[in-house]
This record gives sequence, structure tokens and C-alpha cells, in this order.
Amino acid sequence: MTTATSAAKVAPQAAFDSAALDRLIADSRLPTWASDLRRAALDAALRLGLPDRRDENWMRTDLRLFRPAAWGPRPAAAATPMPSGLLGAAIASGEAMDSGLDEVNPATRESGRLAGRLHAIDGHVVHESLDPAVAAKGVLFGSAERLMADHGETLRPHWFRVIDSQADWFAAMHAAFHAASAVLYVPAGVRIAEPLEVLSAITDGGVDTSHVLVVLGEGAEATVLTETAGGGPAGAGGGGFHGAAGSGGFQGAAGSGGFHCGGTEIVVGKNAFLRIVNLQNWNTGVWHFARQKAVVHDRGRLQWTLGALGSRLSQVAQDVALVGRDASAQVNGVMFTEGRQQLVYNTLQHHEAPSCKSDLLYKGALQDRSRLVWRGMIKVDKAAQKTDGYQRNDNLMLSEEARADSIPGLEIEADDVRCTHGATSGRVDAEQLFYAQARGLSANEAARLVVAGFFQQVFDRITIAPVREALARAIGSRIRRVR
Repeated sequence: MTTATSAAKVAPQAAFDSAALDRLIADSRLPTWASDLRRAALDAALRLGLPDRRDENWMRTDLRLFRPAAWGPRPAAAATPMPSGLLGAAIASGEAMDSGLDEVNPATRESGRLAGRLHAIDGHVVHESLDPAVAAKGVLFGSAERLMADHGETLRPHWFRVIDSQADWFAAMHAAFHAASAVLYVPAGVRIAEPLEVLSAITDGGVDTSHVLVVLGEGAEATVLTETAGGGPAGAGGGGFHGAAGSGGFQGAAGSGGFHCGGTEIVVGKNAFLRIVNLQNWNTGVWHFARQKAVVHDRGRLQWTLGALGSRLSQVAQDVALVGRDASAQVNGVMFTEGRQQLVYNTLQHHEAPSCKSDLLYKGALQDRSRLVWRGMIKVDKAAQKTDGYQRNDNLMLSEEARADSIPGLEIEADDVRCTHGATSGRVDAEQLFYAQARGLSANEAARLVVAGFFQQVFDRITIAPVREALARAIGSRIRRVR
């Protein structure tokens, strides 16, 4: 199945408010109960207001230049080119890919195929497709609006049931105004060998409020690649408009960078296995706010890889809840900052059931005057005996002006556990650079070599070869001489 849409360019409408929500609901195919969730979320957002530094998760996030009224809905522009994604392009290039499944046809290991695609720009789905052979197995994949209209009762137990849509103003606004969202539902026992891609993009000054829901039934297996791209460069303003009314997607003022307010919900069923990649690759003027959570049931396995390369400011909450016995989760983070970027990531590994394992490794490299904040917590409930939890964050500063803050933490109520954490921050060893340059490398080449070695540990944990190579190339292209 393949569909494509486009819309004529019209003037922007007012910022996110109740009138904009009424228009969005009127044009939507979502069931009534889903629209009721939207209205409840907007009510919550109006009560909450923007978070401030009294909240521990936000105390290191600078929102002084963010203007909520600068952003609001508008239809998509006509013939807007879709930015190319790093992940889908890497798969399509035919680079060797190990699916990670126990029994896979060898012909698919290097096929360079995607089982499905969903592309959206400025809050509008412009392409969605799913391999007919995969669809024949009962798999649902594509636009949330279309699938919720046709399969609402199947998806209702999971839709905005995993993340807390009233945790803060951004979470509530996302729950109220989500658009161009994606759903993957894999029935019990179904195994999808090829990855599925979700690419959300914006134009300069655009807005993305997309939501991603992934549900794997018992014994199911899948690989999902999600990516964001586009927006305006750093140096643009905070946006701002109050134009004529319209309906449809979202946009701010031209030349205003961009705004992402998103969410991801993941449900891994019993004995299921999910590999998912979230790559944030916005241009450097985009405000990025996201709430992401995975729930893993008995003997379920999750490998979650996060890449953060772009944006002006990012504030992300990434939670994993191990709710079934013997569930396991591996979380990999690859971050690179430059200019005056600020990335803030709050992670939670929540052990709610016995005999579960979580393993988190975040690595970040910083150059120029950028800043990276990671605040991690392993929480172990009283019932979660035999827990094995680990978290580590390593940062490499490539300039004297860069700053990294690492705040690991443990909250343990059980008495039979093994939980460890660690964090390091340091600068490039001048002797390493000298050694490399003495053997004929330029200063920039030497810096790339050192940074590649720094990230190798986390790259080795990423079992999707094209993703691993794409991240390595993207970081390598950004590295300049160490100062």
C-alpha cells in the first residue's frame, strides 16, 4: 500500500489554542475517544504553563528565549522537497545489515530493503507504504489517523497510555496537537526481517508534533528506524506570527528555525524483541522537546539506540520500564554538539519486576561552546529482586569552552540487586593528537581519529550495521580541529 499527499500553500493561522484544536479535530478521522484525549491534554497544558528551573528535570534547561506563541498550525506548502534521512539512505544503499533475528533468509541480510516507510513534513504525511507480504501477516503500519480510524479498538489500550501526557506543558501540548503520527502494530508471533522507517521533517520555521506508537505482540520481532530532519539554522529568531485562520499542519514564522514537540510510546510484549533507533538530526535552529517511554513485559528484549546531532536546544525524557520477569533493555546514546547547542537528556531505568536487566551507555562529544547534560536514574521497586542495572555516561570535550554535566543516580528499594553507575568527562589527550600528526595526519584528521575511538565502544553495541556506519560518518563530518 502506498499513498502520497500534498496541499496548497496558504497563510499561517494563530498559535496553538482551543480554536486551533477545534479545527484540528473537525478535520480529523480519529475516533471520538481519541479527540477527548486531545481536549483533556489541552486543558492540562493551560493549567501547567511552561516548566521552570524549580523542576529538577528542567533546572539545567534554558527556556528564556523560547516563545510558545511563535508556533501554530498551517497547511503544508506545495511541492516541498522532503529532506533525505541518514538511516533510510544507509539501508537503501545496500550496506550489509544483520537483522538480528534468529532465523532469517540469508538473501535479506544484504537486501537494502525497507519493509515500510512513513514520511511527513510540517505535520503532514506525504508518503506511507508497507510491503504487501508483511501486511498479509496482520501487521499495521502507517499514518496513525488512518489506522486509528480503522483499527481504533486494537490500538486504544496503548494510545497515549505509556507516556504521561500531563507530565509538563510540552507533553500536554504534544498530546493535544499531535499530527502526522506513526503506528506500528505487530501481532503475536510475527517477525519482520527488514526495518521500517519513520522520517519526520520540517521546513525552515516549521513545526513537527508527531507521535510514534510501536506495539509488539507476544513473540513478535521488528526493527524500527525513526529520524527527524530539516528546519532552519542557528541564528534565526524564536519565530512568531498571528495570521489568518486555516487548518492542517503546523508552522512558525519563516526563518525561525523550527519547533519539535514529540512523543514515542513502545510496548514490547512477552518474549518479543524490538530494535528501535531514534535519530535527532535537526538543523541547528530547531527547538526539540520529546517524551519517550518503553514498557517491556516478561522475557521481552529491547535494544534502543538514540542519536542526537542537531537542534538549538533539546530536552528529552527517555524512560524504560521493565514490568515483566526476566525483561531486558539495552540503551545506547550517541551525542555530538557544536556551536552553542544545548542538549539535555533525562533517562530512567525503572525495574518493576524481578530478575530484569538494564544496561545504558551514553557517550557524547562536544566542541565550540556547546553544552551537554545527562541526568540518569536507576529505580528499583521493592518487588524487583535480582535486578541487574547499569548506567554509564562518558563525555569528551573538544574545546575549552564546552561543558558537560553528568548526574547519575540510584533509587533502590529492593535488597537483592546489583546496580552500578559511572560517569567521566575529559579532554582530548594532546599526546594522542601529536602521535597521530607525527605519522602524517592533519590536525582535523587526528581529531576525527581520536573521536572515532572514543565512540567505538557504543558503536560496537549497535547491531544494525548501516545505522552504526551512518552515525560514524555523520559525526566524523562535523569534527574540526581540537582547541
